[in-house]
Amino acid sequence: MKMKRFISLTLATLCVLGTLALTGCNTKKGTYTVGICQLQQHEALDAATKGFRDALTQALGDQVDFLEQNAQGDSNTCVTIVNDFVTKKVDLIMANATAALQSAADATQQIPVLGTSITEYSVALGLSDFNGTVGGNVSGTSDLAPLDQQAAMLAELFPDAKTVGLLFCSAEPNSRYQVDVVKAELETKGMTCTEFSFSDSNDVAAVASAAAAASDVIYVPTDNTAATCAETINGSVGTTPIIAGEENICKKCGVATLSISYYDLGIKTGEMAAAILKGEQNISEMPIAYAPATKKYNADKCAELGIEIPADYTAIGE
Repeated sequence: MKMKRFISLTLATLCVLGTLALTGCNTKKGTYTVGICQLQQHEALDAATKGFRDALTQALGDQVDFLEQNAQGDSNTCVTIVNDFVTKKVDLIMANATAALQSAADATQQIPVLGTSITEYSVALGLSDFNGTVGGNVSGTSDLAPLDQQAAMLAELFPDAKTVGLLFCSAEPNSRYQVDVVKAELETKGMTCTEFSFSDSNDVAAVASAAAAASDVIYVPTDNTAATCAETINGSVGTTPIIAGEENICKKCGVATLSISYYDLGIKTGEMAAAILKGEQNISEMPIAYAPATKKYNADKCAELGIEIPADYTAIGE
């Protein structure tokens, strides 16, 4: 009888501990420790991290400490970073970009993991039955703008275009997802789409130049490598216009974008983190959150190429 009671108490204790882990209940004298793993440094990811920190600091004040690490574009470094967070028993992990999320999801099933700047969670995590909520210890925010509307933007601005170059990094599964969707949309509009993929930053210039030579317009999705190399792309495409998947790429090499605010995306992620840490919500029940997208254009680039933009677009920086 005593043995049965011991087992029962043990199972009850494990259940309580599991619930505390998923709701982020803290046992560190009033201070929460949050690990931030950012894949690499560029404006979009930096803005998301800043928004996250700002929102969580506003919600918790000096009750939260951050351990912030940047993997400098190396997915293996993401693994090392999140394993260190797990060893240190942080209360929550914020994973900024797909490789960081994949590493964190693999490293722990107990510590809450919030992704941000993730284009498509089903692709990133290999989910075959994704219905908007990941479940378990993972949730977060998505930077996916409506891809059908991005394709419609390209057709609106360049109605006479016949050939579209799809320029992206083959090592990023979310870029592949975006390209597939946009390609299907553009082909229904009678455009011929050709893929031009680079494996890393070393071949961006050559691939971008080839895309420009073969295309009336180029589409660049939300792509971390493209974002890091946007100025290289700009110097390689000549007068071939680019429709970009996000604002920071557009600002450096594109003419227009249907994009979200990465800072606001980070704010939303921080608000989700605060609710988890304070025990107000269980991460397993939190659906992926999305940010609204707006039409924006690069005024300097449009002037350079002589492109007229409709009145319902906003200039980047205004």
